[in-house]
Amino acid sequence: MFILVIGWYILQVVAYWKIFEKAGEPGWKAIVPFYNTYTQYKFTWNTRAFWIVLIGGIVGGILQEATEGIPSLLGTLIVLIVAIFNIISLNKLAKAFGHGVGFTIGLFFLNPIFMLILGFSGDEYIGPQ
Repeated sequence: MFILVIGWYILQVVAYWKIFEKAGEPGWKAIVPFYNTYTQYKFTWNTRAFWIVLIGGIVGGILQEATEGIPSLLGTLIVLIVAIFNIISLNKLAKAFGHGVGFTIGLFFLNPIFMLILGFSGDEYIGPQ
């Protein structure tokens, strides 16, 4: 299992590295956890959305796990909103390279494969859409 996780991470780093270079960002940013996602939000959407997702994920997760009743339901709602933000982020990434909803669905369900396609294809970065 550990090897599978390492392999997954390496695929993500390679894909992010190539995508970042296409977007004019240094590839090394792909190696740093959280900073790679921050960088992606920077060139596809905005960094404010990254902070909303990060803080929302933390707060929502804590409320879900550490509480019961209404606060736990609120945590679940926050996590669902964060999931929607993440889907929007994937759509903005696809659009930044000239793709549409079909590619967004691919990024959602087969993320490493579609990230590698973005990184190694001839697609050019056209900017935030």
